[in-house]
Amino acid sequence: QLQLVESGGGLVQPGGSLRLSCLASSEHLSQYDIGYIRQAPGKEREVLSCVTKSGAATVFADSVKGRFTISRDNARNTVYLEMSSLKYEDTAVYYCAAPTMYGCTSNVKFYNYWGRGTQVTVSS
Repeated sequence: QLQLVESGGGLVQPGGSLRLSCLASSEHLSQYDIGYIRQAPGKEREVLSCVTKSGAATVFADSVKGRFTISRDNARNTVYLEMSSLKYEDTAVYYCAAPTMYGCTSNVKFYNYWGRGTQVTVSS
């Protein structure tokens, strides 16, 4: 079974940058499409972006277009989320997960094998 572990979160000032990593600790990540999803306090989970097995990326959330970039390094079994120009409203727990049924989708219900998440806090 696929096991995912997120890392790279932390406290950052508005306008700053962070890079999140999603490491597969079991099966080869290259077999899966992988997405990043976040959940802000009091809000529902939101699919931000997803990358296919072949590396094609889609950004689903308009709020992060032009600021967040997803990529993968299959040799390192890792998917990254580069985040720049961070805003207060980006504060959330960030998860990675695999859309195993239909591939990359904006529908959070189709994501499985969730990691435990990493906290990102944007604050001055």
